[in-house]
Amino acid sequence: MADGHGELGVADALDDGGCEADGRGGEQASGSDMKGSLGLRPVFHHREDRIRSHVQLCWLGLLLIRVVENATGDTWRNVRNELDRMHLVTMETDHGRVAQRTTTTSRQAEILAKLDIAEPGRLLDFELPTPSA
Repeated sequence: MADGHGELGVADALDDGGCEADGRGGEQASGSDMKGSLGLRPVFHHREDRIRSHVQLCWLGLLLIRVVENATGDTWRNVRNELDRMHLVTMETDHGRVAQRTTTTSRQAEILAKLDIAEPGRLLDFELPTPSA
């Protein structure tokens, strides 16, 4: 199982049935899809339990992406780009501070409805100024 340098490779951890191929070229294609869209660097683990945990987390992330794609009928990139347009803005004046979310677009509302996720509240936090005595 070691790669000759005392490290356990991710491919070795997958050989004994920890994860199955997705039909698009195996485990490498799945990891490449996620790392390519996230812009991450490779991660190297030295212990078998950490390798297995890392593979499971990557698999869960890919599963989440596929669930979103199947539920919405759109690509992960399009869904992510649309939901990335939702922002939380904090405004502070002499009259207080408020944290308010941007208005939900019709496409964002459609995505949230297809995923059966309630629309987040418009106001997250507000604070009135303390009266001076």
